[in-house]
Amino acid sequence: MRVLAIVPGIYDTSPGQRYRIEQWEPLLRERGVEISYEPFECKDLNSIVHRPGMLGRKAQLVARSMARRFTALKRLKEFDLVYIFREAALLGPPIFERMIGRSGVPVVFDFDDAIFVSYRSPSNGYLSYLKFANKTKTICQLASHVMVGNPYLAEYASQVNANVTVIPTTIDTEKYQVLQTENHPGTPVIGWTGSFSTAQHLDTLRTTLQKLAVVEPFRLRVIGATDYAIEGVQVDTIRWTSEREVQDLEGIDIGIMPLPDDNWTKGKCGLKALQFMALGIPTVLSPIGVNKEIIQDNQNGFQAANESEWIEKLSRLLRSKELRERLGRAGRKTVEEKYSAITQAPRVYDIFRSVLRGSVPVASSIQSHSAGARFPG
Repeated sequence: MRVLAIVPGIYDTSPGQRYRIEQWEPLLRERGVEISYEPFECKDLNSIVHRPGMLGRKAQLVARSMARRFTALKRLKEFDLVYIFREAALLGPPIFERMIGRSGVPVVFDFDDAIFVSYRSPSNGYLSYLKFANKTKTICQLASHVMVGNPYLAEYASQVNANVTVIPTTIDTEKYQVLQTENHPGTPVIGWTGSFSTAQHLDTLRTTLQKLAVVEPFRLRVIGATDYAIEGVQVDTIRWTSEREVQDLEGIDIGIMPLPDDNWTKGKCGLKALQFMALGIPTVLSPIGVNKEIIQDNQNGFQAANESEWIEKLSRLLRSKELRERLGRAGRKTVEEKYSAITQAPRVYDIFRSVLRGSVPVASSIQSHSAGARFPG
């Protein structure tokens, strides 16, 4: 089976595609699937797209990427199936998706964020509004099958496509292993991983962490937002790299995933929490969207809905190594059973095969919905 993967980022740089199609690729290859990647970004665009400012240069590079995309689509007939992750172009209406639809090559559309919500990026300001968020519905209509990362996204896609399957974002449990020995004795480390654009989520805990630091000793490790600081809190920042990702996460005793409650964050697929859990790191998260399914409070981690809960639960973990170990083991088991690449990649293969055969795969229906979900537009 020859698959053309239309993706936004160059290989091994974009979190969504890294933890979805790129991670599944070796397991799909074992089943005879050959994937060719066609990223929208070039190296120059990738190097600046998430940095603030430089809008003129970004616009110039996006225009060049558009031209490259037109050239790439001349090869469509060489493939049995087209996989589109999120969108075919970072900006603009669904021009390329319509071209693919007219080609007759079947399409599997996959998205792991609420990309149908208009969102103003801290990095790109008003350029974000040229993303045409409403094109997501059109792409869903054009697709033979839609894969999504959680039930909230599935609820949206199912408005216009009957073939929708929830495939959660997964972790490579061979790469992510629980350390068998004490790696970092001394002051416990609370850790967060993200980027400049998502550091606003960590900001929701700024005052909470300041209050916690008054009563509990800890260090805060921030991966991916290198200029981050909180007055009164010892903060160690680390530049994110793919090569050191696991090693840098292993230096964390307690993982956190705070989120505000809005239409954008409801579409999040819990990747930060799953990364921590896969390494046996006890995790505290905001009970927003799929986070409520990933962690059951005090069973395989903690949910914290307000400041007092964040302080209380982080304090318990900081004081008790035994509690950290218990919740860490349970979190790892959750990932192994439900959120590992090895358990989900075969389901992706079934979807690809069913699209070629024109049938609906077994267990392809939406297994759970966000009751009463409401979507913009």
